[in-house]
Amino acid sequence: MSALAKEADWPREVLDRDYSARASVTMEVFDAAMRHYRRRSLEMQGHASHLDLVYDAGSGQTIDIYGTGPEPRPVFVFIHGGYWRMLSKHDSAFMAAMLARHGIATAVVDYRLAPEVTLEEIVREVRAAIGFLWKNGDRYGIDPERIHVGGSSAGGHLTGVVLSGGWHEEFGVPENVVKSALPISGLFDLAPIAKSFVQDWIKLDDAMVERLSPATNIPAKGCPIVVAYADGEPAGFKRQSTEYDRLWREAGFPSRLIEVASRNHFDVLLDLASDGSVLSRALVQLINGPG
Repeated sequence: MSALAKEADWPREVLDRDYSARASVTMEVFDAAMRHYRRRSLEMQGHASHLDLVYDAGSGQTIDIYGTGPEPRPVFVFIHGGYWRMLSKHDSAFMAAMLARHGIATAVVDYRLAPEVTLEEIVREVRAAIGFLWKNGDRYGIDPERIHVGGSSAGGHLTGVVLSGGWHEEFGVPENVVKSALPISGLFDLAPIAKSFVQDWIKLDDAMVERLSPATNIPAKGCPIVVAYADGEPAGFKRQSTEYDRLWREAGFPSRLIEVASRNHFDVLLDLASDGSVLSRALVQLINGPG
């Protein structure tokens, strides 16, 4: 059992404070980060290989692929955050040039947002995206045997549900479809989230919390992961990352916990655009190995 489940009994005002990422920075800092996400992603258009590929016919959701080469490449699948209700793939490609320099493709995933759809549907769509890449990646310059996944905040949660056990057969993929993962500032136990202000749009019941919490669905076989967060995070995000790292290692799987200095919940992600950052080095090492 995750230690985070006990937080569901904490006062609402404490949970609201500890899980309010936007309140942890000024509005100017937040707005600047959102502009950087979009501007730097637009700058990656020169690295675009395939845009607006429909990965799920039922929802019509699409995926963009960047940085492919003459031979199939490993791919980093990035899942955006936004507390499951904002942002898109158009804000999410800024790491593509950095990864292409290391021989790694990037795929950025769109999914429908709450409250238009439930979190269960968002999870289904993201898993469908992984299934699409495994089944069709070789048509688009992707090596299906080298799929790596990451995301920030709510995208960190969605990275966790891709790592979770129990979904692979339904989507026709092997249990080891994901070879490594980088959840950043993620949410891994939804029990406290369901008691916070986020419940206003995410509408979780107890059964959904159990099914959709990566912390309570650790797989039987796990890949190497790096769990990262910013030193300027709200306290809840720090606890979530620390506990997920502990649970992953307790299950016998490799995990490294990184606190990124001098960063907040929003600008930490932009470190993936730079070759020399702690996050980008950790990601490249996860995908290509220590060499």
